[in-house]
Amino acid sequence: MNEDFRSDMRTSIESSSRQRAEGRVDPLMSIFAHDADALGTDVLSVALIGPEQQGRKAVANAVLGFRAGAVREFSSYPELDDLPRILKLEFDVIIIELDTNPEHALDLVEHICGHTSATVMVYSAHTDSELLVRCMRAGAREFLTQPIAPTTIAEAMVRASVRRPSHRPLKKTEGKLLVFLGAKGGSGVSTVAANFAVALTQDSRQRIALLDLNFPLGNTAIDLGLTAPLSAADALMNLERLDSHFLSTVMIKHGSGLSVLAAPDHYSPLNVHEDSIEKLVNVARQDFDYVVVDAGVGMGLVGRALLGSATTVYLVLQVSLPELRNANRIVSEFFRSGTPQLEIILNRYSPRSVEIDEEAITKALTMPAKWRVPSDFAAVRKAQNTASPIVLEGSAISQVIRQLASSAPGCSPAVEAKKKKFSIFGLT
Repeated sequence: MNEDFRSDMRTSIESSSRQRAEGRVDPLMSIFAHDADALGTDVLSVALIGPEQQGRKAVANAVLGFRAGAVREFSSYPELDDLPRILKLEFDVIIIELDTNPEHALDLVEHICGHTSATVMVYSAHTDSELLVRCMRAGAREFLTQPIAPTTIAEAMVRASVRRPSHRPLKKTEGKLLVFLGAKGGSGVSTVAANFAVALTQDSRQRIALLDLNFPLGNTAIDLGLTAPLSAADALMNLERLDSHFLSTVMIKHGSGLSVLAAPDHYSPLNVHEDSIEKLVNVARQDFDYVVVDAGVGMGLVGRALLGSATTVYLVLQVSLPELRNANRIVSEFFRSGTPQLEIILNRYSPRSVEIDEEAITKALTMPAKWRVPSDFAAVRKAQNTASPIVLEGSAISQVIRQLASSAPGCSPAVEAKKKKFSIFGLT
């Protein structure tokens, strides 16, 4: 993302009151503000995008004389991929300068008009009939020629206030992001994550997605008995097409109702960036109530990309000195602030055969382990060889994983009663 644009996103220019305090409100603006009152106008929020500073400031001052509660200035054109960050702020009016880069500005107009009900205005120092026509075809509602008279701005803002919907649609809540990490290879993170996702699908009766981002050798599809013609690689290699519809075409449905994005079925050391992982997961969160991610071992690319947006991170390990050491390093480095929520799962746990006692485990982890998945080699091997989730069979492992799933943030309390029947291997 453009660094100037990042800076502008962080700076909201709340200067309407300052303008009035300094006595810089044009009398004509006051007249039109009263006319706006008569039309039932409320305070309008405005985004002003213009790389050319002098012109942008002139437009900002003109707008601030009208009923603009806040004008947020952007001193550079955002890239198209950055537009969702602006649109989430739900501006009533978006004003765009044309002159610095007319073609990119027109692309912005078209994309904004296609994804928001905001009134889009454009301004230019030139009167160009062909450009005006192109702007209107792209969806702009006002073409303002510099220098812009106060009455022109006032009239345009009144029209914008009339167009504004009386009731905004409710924001769609993003799905919760649950990330599974392994402290060391062979910890069983993929088995736990896949079975957790199946149990959550069955018990919550909500829309659940499982993303196998354990590159390059994820095996979730095999564990669930699925043959996936497409994979996460197809999604990540087509970021320009990646939206809700495209994601649905690369996912596959499990019999439990779980939607799965499989890892590639061949060795695929993908050259992707954290931004790509973020986009993939954000698209999934728009369509699913829970997005479960198998992030593989340690805080690699996927873990780092999702750390800031995760609802809960589950760190899976077995009780051994190497894994406790790795877990200690991960917890100390990435979870000192307490955000996101971290829950530690001791997998293949057998209290009678563990040489390291509870006190030492807690000390090594710097926090108590919340879950203990019992050791049952025969049940796990059978599930793997038959490609059937272990939670679909009755076993001590199944009971604990179902308890783990029912405790997921926001999960329906209807499953709470099941917890009382579980074994001592569950919640401590």
